Amino acid sequence: MRIIFFSLAGALSLAACVASASQTETAPAVGMERTSASPQQASDDYYVAAAARVDERAGDAFKPKARNVILFVGDGMGISTVTAGRIYAGQQLGLDGESYRLAMESLPYSAFSKTYSHDAQVADSASTATAMMSGVKTLSRTLGLRSGVAYGNCASVEGQGTDSIFEIAEAAGLSTGIVSTARITHATPAATYSESASRDWEDDTEVGDSGCKDIARQLIEWPAGDGFEVVLGGGRGSFMPASIADPETGEPAGRRIDGQNLIDGWTSKPDHTFIFDQAGFDAANFDSDTKVMGLFEPSHMKYTLDRAEDEAGEPTLSELTKAAITRLSRSEDGYVLLVEGGRIDHGHHATNAARALADTAALDEAVAAALEMTDASETLIIVTADHSHTMTIAGYPARGNDILGKVAYGPGGMARADDGKPYTTLSYANGSTGCKPGAETCVREDLTNVDTTDKDFHQQTLIFSGSETHAGEDVPVYASGPGAELIRGTIEQNEIFHVMGRASGLLSREN
Repeated sequence: MRIIFFSLAGALSLAACVASASQTETAPAVGMERTSASPQQASDDYYVAAAARVDERAGDAFKPKARNVILFVGDGMGISTVTAGRIYAGQQLGLDGESYRLAMESLPYSAFSKTYSHDAQVADSASTATAMMSGVKTLSRTLGLRSGVAYGNCASVEGQGTDSIFEIAEAAGLSTGIVSTARITHATPAATYSESASRDWEDDTEVGDSGCKDIARQLIEWPAGDGFEVVLGGGRGSFMPASIADPETGEPAGRRIDGQNLIDGWTSKPDHTFIFDQAGFDAANFDSDTKVMGLFEPSHMKYTLDRAEDEAGEPTLSELTKAAITRLSRSEDGYVLLVEGGRIDHGHHATNAARALADTAALDEAVAAALEMTDASETLIIVTADHSHTMTIAGYPARGNDILGKVAYGPGGMARADDGKPYTTLSYANGSTGCKPGAETCVREDLTNVDTTDKDFHQQTLIFSGSETHAGEDVPVYASGPGAELIRGTIEQNEIFHVMGRASGLLSREN
């Protein structure tokens, strides 16, 4: 990690993004005792272009005033998911879903974000997360690296590194935290701390003898500042070998082949603690100087709709968010926090809209909690998605029709397709519930007597594929707080990094 710090005033006179050690200077950013930085990727073409666009919107009079930054990422939460999620959330409350307003929709500034990666028209979560965390576009399936890396090639990592907004924040003395309902080594959270030529290198079984460090180990050995203050999510299996028992399930804990329990590397540090279930979460004192790692499942955390079936229990995304903000708010210097609703994406991949929408509503509850707990005058909150999915909303259903239901024009007015069968408002362009390849005939299932509102119902698809895919349309960005006015129009996804950096004074002005 190489971060060059600048005084904000001195940085304003720079004509280019390339920094040298001779230009290094330390001074407080305007309005805050904070230094600004030029990270190691500052000469990257994507970085330069995005910085210039954000600086143009900011203008000469812009002053950084965001002491704190919270980035919410709904993994796979495209426009259709927000719309359907809005209706779902309202209907679950017994309200008019169509006119219901999500907490994220109350944020005063918004934009569309272009999500393509360096090499893909429709991107994955690793490259899109890297864009938001480090300000560059890169190859799909790679993490925290510039576009000169070769996917899966450990040797190609050299010289392609980046400094994430979290590493920059740690170097400047801020507190940092990550929260996700996915594995904490999964693409979006991993982009805050790791550099990997493959997003799949979550533990050492995937890395093999390449010589690269797996993502779980990178988290434990993260050298930025004094490290994360709080890490909450799933995925403890990536940190443990099979030779020990999982503390909750009693089954083999993980699959690490180095035989090491990396959790010991966390708890061996002063004032670091590890929790793994609801009881541990309830007992933890987040309003203290203790640094907390909570990994509540061997893999991903439970879907919102399945939490009631978890005997040991695990906290909701809203509860995790509140805990993280409580811990990070102890910092007088401010903080940067990522909160990911990671399982929205997984519901969509399974063509299971009920679980995807319930987790969208859960993310929105976390946004509402953050808005309530923070001061709007000092905390920049951004809510966005990394990419979209192929779910569509169609068929002229009457207002008030169950968003998970079959299309109906009104009481007794069930709509039918040209095959004479009913169909649902929500469907997918592709996925595993279409006609399988090689089938002599393709007959769509008759949904007349099927409860399509059941959480286990999988929407029908047009094209068969083992897993539903991402989609490539622009995704929404909502923002409030200091610097939120920089979120407007149609922006490149990597501009989000620059907005966070400029608003907080962590990044120098580049031209």
